[in-house]
Amino acid sequence: MDPLLALRQAISSQSPITYLNDNNGPCDTLQQAAWLVAGPDVKISKVAPTRFQKPNATTRDWVRHPEDFFAAQAVLLVWLTRDVPGGEYLKQAREMFAGAGFVSVTDRKPLVEWLEGKLDMLERIVLPDESGATDGAPSTASALPATSTTASKVPGNTAEKRPHVADPKDVLAVKKIRTGEVELRDRMTVLRGTKINDFSTVKILISERMKLAKESSKQTQTQPMAPKLDPKSPAKRNRNVAPIIIISSSPTSLITMHNVRRFLEDSEYETPEEAKRRMAAEGNHKLDDVLPIYRKKNLMAGHIDGSTEKPIKYFVVDGVEALGKFGTDAWDRVICVMTTGQTWQFKPYKWQDPTQLFHHVKGIHVTWSNDPPNPRVRDWNVTDLKIDPNRRHVDKSTVANFWMQLDEWVLTNKPWLPT
Repeated sequence: MDPLLALRQAISSQSPITYLNDNNGPCDTLQQAAWLVAGPDVKISKVAPTRFQKPNATTRDWVRHPEDFFAAQAVLLVWLTRDVPGGEYLKQAREMFAGAGFVSVTDRKPLVEWLEGKLDMLERIVLPDESGATDGAPSTASALPATSTTASKVPGNTAEKRPHVADPKDVLAVKKIRTGEVELRDRMTVLRGTKINDFSTVKILISERMKLAKESSKQTQTQPMAPKLDPKSPAKRNRNVAPIIIISSSPTSLITMHNVRRFLEDSEYETPEEAKRRMAAEGNHKLDDVLPIYRKKNLMAGHIDGSTEKPIKYFVVDGVEALGKFGTDAWDRVICVMTTGQTWQFKPYKWQDPTQLFHHVKGIHVTWSNDPPNPRVRDWNVTDLKIDPNRRHVDKSTVANFWMQLDEWVLTNKPWLPT
């Protein structure tokens, strides 16, 4: 039986279409099937060509050129996915056929209506007498009902088929429709268009703004230059001074004068107790109240050559007594205060209120990474410096993040200091 007509009869009569595999055993999906069972005595190979012509076909001979016609499985998939969106249909078709050819999105609706029996004819369905079948080829004359436009010889009927003369108006209308057709093959071709976008109106809208901008630029260039800074001014004098970092003098602090140098210079954290024992073993029993810290900063991104690294000097102190050694403008050089969250640390400071203090300097709250949030520092405008108690390999990223945040704060608030 004609595969196309068999599928139509089964669908229009609401008869179930089942599947068989290569061993004639039942299976559940079209992808697993080798045969389609569309009736009690109708068994169709799912790759059998139908008379539904592909849009780019060069012949209407479905017997000699089956590659120009859709297979039965492609037609059945259109019916099975009739209620799903076009994108989902295309996805299933690509996964199932892998380039074997499937019905386009624009052909789905008319094909479904024809399979349901709502349409009697489709232009792309080739009639049996157009197939060029030779003697011995399977006859499919019963596949199509007789219509006024297609009459075929039926046994016992002596009437000759009458040639159909197309109406010239219909021919012109069809040509006009075909010139505007766009074949939807994938998600990219859906987006193509032929309209030329003209953005000249945008230029007209902003032309006045462009004119004002040019005039403003000319006025700026003709204005007198700003007076030069006095070499004795604080901003000029402070360009070559080292920034200062204040740490907490609390005995419970994770960063003290014993371990701060190794932490900030070498990105290696050791507890204050370990640092004390190490310094004692090295014969260093005197603890300085001012520690110079040298940070190597790469000047050329992507280079690791030591010649491109510029050491930047910082001073670390743990109290205002040591800070007094830097003169009356020492607080102008303070860029960071590390705290454990205890307010007594700020009593001798220039700004005793934490909210006011951390408006003038960068606030760093030092804590273990597994400690819960400290509610006392919630409103202090501080950043947590979380040190892992066990994993030493993360110390480098912790210190790098500290320097990055400090650089950003200095550039914004005290740009005259080196970074």
